[in-house]
Amino acid sequence: MARTTFLLNLLRNPLPILAMSLLLAGCATITAPTGTPPSAERQTGTLRTYRDAIDVGGRLSVQYRQNDKDQAVHGSFTWAQRPGQTVVTLLSPLGQTMATIEITPSLSTLTQAGQAPRTAADVDALAADALGWPLPVSGLRDWLQGFAVDADGGRFIATPRNTENSSVTTGDGWRIRYPSWQDDADMSARNHPKRIDLERSTARAGDVAMRIVIDTWQPR
Repeated sequence: MARTTFLLNLLRNPLPILAMSLLLAGCATITAPTGTPPSAERQTGTLRTYRDAIDVGGRLSVQYRQNDKDQAVHGSFTWAQRPGQTVVTLLSPLGQTMATIEITPSLSTLTQAGQAPRTAADVDALAADALGWPLPVSGLRDWLQGFAVDADGGRFIATPRNTENSSVTTGDGWRIRYPSWQDDADMSARNHPKRIDLERSTARAGDVAMRIVIDTWQPR
């Protein structure tokens, strides 16, 4: 009889049932496992991974200032990267070799026609001294593949179709944009940047603007 009376009271006044349901739902929310946050690759839908061995070829154009005058360089380049060694070749529009840079973990060597080879531990400083404009060789190891480290030290992974992941500013002041890809709609591992725009203000060469167009891409 008492149990019947209790059930009848609940039917006449459903608020206790509602309160109990909300309490149970709140407890479930609090005690549910949070799990591990998804990786950047899963968040953006890309499966791209960094490659230690790759051959890249394309075109390069640079605008900068020298002796208070606007200067421009146009040509092409090849980039042969292997674990422990990278060789960069800069070519004129007619295909003549302007400079070759060989990079190893301990030393970098830059060779220009008619000049003695130059060596230095810092490849970026070596390139700027020889060429008269900054070529960020150390950064391009990542940037050519769409990876970078931003100004806050965070890992950046560029992706097509995502405006938030199309540009980044690095800790040394380079502003990088990825305006086009081999396939702008493809989020798979085989996709890669097609064009990369770089900008930076420097004391020696003024405002530097660099455009890289990738024509060949061959992982090894």
